[in-house]
Formats: sequence, C-alpha cells, structure tokens
Amino acid sequence: MATQPRVSERLLFDGYELDVRAGELRKHGVRVRLRGQPLQVLEILLERAGEVVTREEVQSRIWPANTFVDFDHSLHNAIARIREVLGDSAETPRYIETVPRRGYRYIGPVQDFHTRHLDAETGGPTAQPPATHPKRRRSRIPFILCALSVLGFVAWTTQRYVHAKAAVPPIRSIAVLPLKNFSGVASEEFFVDGMTDQLITDLAKVGSLRVISGTSVMQYKWAKKSLPEIARELKVDAIVEGSAIRSGQRVRVTAQLIQASTDQHLWAETYDRDLGDILNLQAEVANAIAQQVRAQLTPTQQAQLRSAHSVNPAAYDDYLRGRLYFVNEYTKADSLRKAQRYFEDSIQKDPHFALPYAGLADTYVYLAFTGDLTMDRAYRSAKEALAKALQLDDSIGEAYDTLGALSWRFDWDWNAADREFNRAIALAPSYSCAHEDRAIFLAITGRRAEALAELAKIDQLDYSFSSAMTESQTYYELRDYPHLIEASKRGLLLDPQGWFQHYTLGVGYEGTGKLQEAISEYQKAIAMSGGSESAVALAHAYAALGKQAEAKKILLDLERKAKKSSASTYRMATIYAGLNENEKAFEFLDKAYAEKFLDLPSILKTDLALDGLRSDPRFQSLLRRTGLN
Repeated sequence: MATQPRVSERLLFDGYELDVRAGELRKHGVRVRLRGQPLQVLEILLERAGEVVTREEVQSRIWPANTFVDFDHSLHNAIARIREVLGDSAETPRYIETVPRRGYRYIGPVQDFHTRHLDAETGGPTAQPPATHPKRRRSRIPFILCALSVLGFVAWTTQRYVHAKAAVPPIRSIAVLPLKNFSGVASEEFFVDGMTDQLITDLAKVGSLRVISGTSVMQYKWAKKSLPEIARELKVDAIVEGSAIRSGQRVRVTAQLIQASTDQHLWAETYDRDLGDILNLQAEVANAIAQQVRAQLTPTQQAQLRSAHSVNPAAYDDYLRGRLYFVNEYTKADSLRKAQRYFEDSIQKDPHFALPYAGLADTYVYLAFTGDLTMDRAYRSAKEALAKALQLDDSIGEAYDTLGALSWRFDWDWNAADREFNRAIALAPSYSCAHEDRAIFLAITGRRAEALAELAKIDQLDYSFSSAMTESQTYYELRDYPHLIEASKRGLLLDPQGWFQHYTLGVGYEGTGKLQEAISEYQKAIAMSGGSESAVALAHAYAALGKQAEAKKILLDLERKAKKSSASTYRMATIYAGLNENEKAFEFLDKAYAEKFLDLPSILKTDLALDGLRSDPRFQSLLRRTGLN
C-alpha cells in the first residue's frame, strides 16, 4: 500500500501549536502575537526540525532575489522576534540554535498533528486497536501521570518565564539611535534622518518614558561604539536601533529594542508600508516600543499615537528638507528662507498635513530674531500658521511651545505663555525645546526653583549646544553669577568659539566683581561676533574698574556708528546709560517699550548696563508696565 503523504497543516511543539493554514501560533489554545515573516521562518525551522537550515534556504523561501529588503537585517529581526515570543535565548537555546556562518536549527521537540491522526485512521504503525472498557480503566494511571507531568512542566515553564520577565530591569529611559540608510544612496540620508527624528518625536509623547533628544543621539550616527557604551554615555536603560529604506512608493523600516545593560534583544519587527502611510508607520513603531517597555500610556497619549493619517509623499519629503535646514542652521537667514520655501511647498502639495504649518511658524519667529523679518510680520504670520496646524492636529506639542514663545516674547502675556508651555510639555514630555523655553521663561518671571527643575530635566534629555546656551541664559536671567560662570564654562567645552558663552562668562565675572576677567571675556566675544551688545558690556566693565576714558571712547564710537546704522532703540538706551546721560537713556527706553522691542521685559530685569538706572522711579514704572514687577 502506498505511504500516506505527510500533511503539515499543524505542528505541535512544547505546548505550542502552529496552524500553518490560519497563519497563527497558539500556546495552550491561546493565540500568541507572531505573524508575517517571523511566523514563516518558524514554520521552516519546525518542518526541518533537527536539521541546519541555511540562510540561503530561508531567503529563497521567504525573500526571493527580486524582493526589496535588507535580508540579513530582516532575518536577524525575525529570529529575535521568535526567541522573544518563545522565551528563548541565543546564549542557552531551548528551541532555536544559531549555527555560526551557516544558519539556524530547531532543537526542541516537534510533532506533526495531522500525520499523527492520519496514521491512526489508516492503520499505520502508530495505530492502536479499539480498546475495551477494562483496558481504558487500566490506562488511566499512566494517563494521569502523563497529565501531571505535562502540567508540572507547564507550571515550571510559566514560572521560569515570569521570573525571566521580572529579572529584566524596568525600562524608564530610551535612546533612538540614527536609523541606518540601507538604500545605498547618499541623497536618502535626509529621509532616514527625518524618520529617526519623527520616531523620537512620537516617543517623546510617552509621559512615563524619558526619551533622549535627537541632537544628543545624532552624534552617534557614525560612531564606532558598542551599544552598552552608548547607553552608558546617554544614561539610558534601552536602545532602539534599526534601518529605513524606500523604493518607489514603498518604505521598509526595521526596528529593534535592546536592553542596555545586557546587550540583549528584547523586541524586533519589520514594517513594510506605502509611503503615504508613513506617519501611521512611525506611530505604530512608537506604540509597539511603548508596549514593550511597559510604559504607562494615558488615554490622551494612546490617542496621540493613533491619530496619524495619510500624507502626500512629496509633501513629506519637502517637510523633512525644511526641518533639515531649520534645525541645522536656524541662526542663518538664508537657510531659514530655504526652510520656509520647503514648508510652503509641502503645504501646497498637501494642505491637510499639519507639521509643515508648525515648521513654518518656527521659521517666521527665527527670521525675526535674525532681523530678516519685522517683528509684527513674523508674529502675525506665525500665529496664522500655528492656528492652521492646530486646527488640523491639536496634539502637536511643538506648536504649543511656539505659541508659548510668542506669548512671552511678542505679547508679554505671562499667563498665556505659562499655559502654552505646560500644554506643550503635557503633550510631549520629552521634547527638550519646550523644557528649554520654559526654563528661561520661569527664570524671567522669578520662579527660580521651577526654572532649576527644568534645567535638571534638560540635562536628562539633552546636553548639546542649544541646551548649554539655555543653562547659561537661565542663570543669566536669575542674575545668579557664580552658577553662570560654571554654566558658561561647560558651554565653552562644547563650543569654544561660541561668542554668547564668552559674553555670559564675562557677565558672570563682572557680577562677582572679577572685572579684569570679565573684560577679557567681553573682548573675546567682540572678536567673534563684533556685536554692540558685548561692546556695551565691555564699556560698563571698564567704567566699574575706574577706566572712564576707555569706557567713554567705546560708547562714543558706538553712538557714532548707531546713528549711521539706525541701531535699535534699546541699544541706544544702554549706550546713553553708560555715558550717564539718563534723560536720553529713558527717552530711548520709552521708545523701545512703545514699539514692543523683542524681549524688552527680560532685558530690563537682567542687563548690567542698566544698573545705574534701577533706582529711578521711572525705571520701576517701566518694568511694571511690562508685567514683570
């Protein structure tokens, strides 16, 4: 008689059941979350149990030659996912054994469900004659012993799994390393970096998780360091790494979560989507990571990670290019104008895409800082862009941060600014820019303890050129000169050519009476920037040191240049204050107030150049009118 063919619709192993037709893995009847390529790889290994399955054999079955994929990374992720689901370990495997430079082998028990039952039905070698009633009674003892043995094994396995889970230290902080560009095309770097940035942004919405900022992780883009070493430097519990590649209208992202202390893979997954679905893809990855680290998500945060929608791929590209110019060169008017054009192109291609409106608002604000856009025009344009962004998506924490900055810097509406900053941080707890803005704002309004608490949060999230400036400016606004000296020195370690840090270091020295050191730092700041702000400070330090002739020479030279170049009303006020021409100083201060000179309230509170005017009732009246006294 012909041999009955093997039918592999269901494979049983160690309490698991792989239903090949349904594409499901169950454990004691309960479905286990394993699907797609990891499930296919497991099926191949079970069918060839005990044999080495080469990487090439797996590739030919699942990833044919014309398939768009990074095979090595995808197979690694698939094996890591299988081991995670089965509670297996690469070091001491019970199921999946790695055969170096060859492939993998399934080493556990396995039974083909249908083969077993077909043998019984056809009288094959495993079939048994119908049992009589007495025989069934006699067979109960071995059956019970077998059942007890199985139950004991299940209990032991469950206990071992629970203990293994409990042994993993809790993950409260995470860093997303720059995704690798596997397209092989350098021009795609902006796209991959943008994917990294957006993933960080999405994870920053998770309140119970500390997520390191993009500026801090980008330094590791080309670093040849081990993951535990990077984790130690960033002070995080876990690392996310992966890759992104796109071809035509498709994008594939692989991501894996790694325990920092043990370098152990905790989770891995591959996502293949249409480019128009990229925002949903990023939110899905962030949500999966949040679940893996058992982060506590509020209903609002859950909704945020599910609120993404489709986007025009060309509009998304323009948005990423705009962000690239804005983030990297936000102090240069030419680069800001390029960012503006990209954001506007993005909006034209997809008017329902919220993020470029928020980017456009930031660009307007910084163009006002560079003097390339009038304050009034920048303010109105930024307000309009933010209103549209939040109409489309009211969960963008970055937009509320910009609203807070507008309320503080342009409106001098301190209550509104406080409200918007709080909203921004509630929506994006790990968004370092919001913490930076709020720290300076709190210092200006005299809330020292809260300002220092924000500095502590920034230190956990980011320590970069931007955060270093924030620390210095916060102590500057607090007029805390000893700490300002320390902060400025730390900032200069990051950026030795940073004129602002030399300037604030000079202020710190002058505030503590170290006038000669202050003069030296002001001179360095002037050499680097040529700015009149540092020159006025230098004149003030000379005057305090008793060198009146040097001070007056600088101020008269500034006055002469200012009249030719139409210097700001505020700068003219500081020059006349230094020359002890108080009437003219107050004349220009009143003009600065009337035209709502940017940041006038905070400058009035902190600028050492105005210390000679502070006892005058007119000065206190002016400060009260700004709402800060």
